[in-house]
Amino acid sequence: MRLLLTAFDPFGGDAINPALEAVKLVSEKIGRFDIIKLEVPTVFGKSIEAVAKAIESTQPDVVLCIGQAGGRYEITPERVAINIDDARIADNEGNQPIDKKIFEDGENAYFTTLPIKAMVEAIRDANLPAAVSNSAGTFVCNHLMYGVLYTLAKKYPHIKGGFTHVPFIPEQIARRTPIAPYMALDDIKRGLEAAISAIDKNFDKDISVNGGKEF
Repeated sequence: MRLLLTAFDPFGGDAINPALEAVKLVSEKIGRFDIIKLEVPTVFGKSIEAVAKAIESTQPDVVLCIGQAGGRYEITPERVAINIDDARIADNEGNQPIDKKIFEDGENAYFTTLPIKAMVEAIRDANLPAAVSNSAGTFVCNHLMYGVLYTLAKKYPHIKGGFTHVPFIPEQIARRTPIAPYMALDDIKRGLEAAISAIDKNFDKDISVNGGKEF
């Protein structure tokens, strides 16, 4: 079995992206999965094109995209992607779409097909903070998650897909004011490996545990 693991390049003025650095460290083999890694440009449109091309060429069983969510404390598997781009900042090529649909013929939203509850529990079992997230934002992370799930729904319904956000790493917050939450890079790597192991073990069905939030 193959798992396509993607991560964005640095953006927003940062010289490093913890998602990409952690993905570089992830083991090449986890459970039944051979891990295929892909660096993705933080650019509207091109990010989806890059991953869609990789899906076509590698024919993975799972696509797991990783992105940075500065300000979050936990590793957060995403539940849903919405069909809207509404960029607070410009992407790495200066694009800043406002209130624009990602795909005109797409659903209003697509839900992940990954076992996100099992992923969260596995990360917590590794003694790391994790939670289900119910919003991937409206920047390139949501854009890519939506684009991947749209592509899978239209062309590859047998392939599972989803997205996970990770916090800052210490190098990014040393001079930030106010200081932001962070996690050690090796811990992010361990969390991602735990999540992938959970996908392997719960490939056919997620576990049923509380993951809801009031806000």
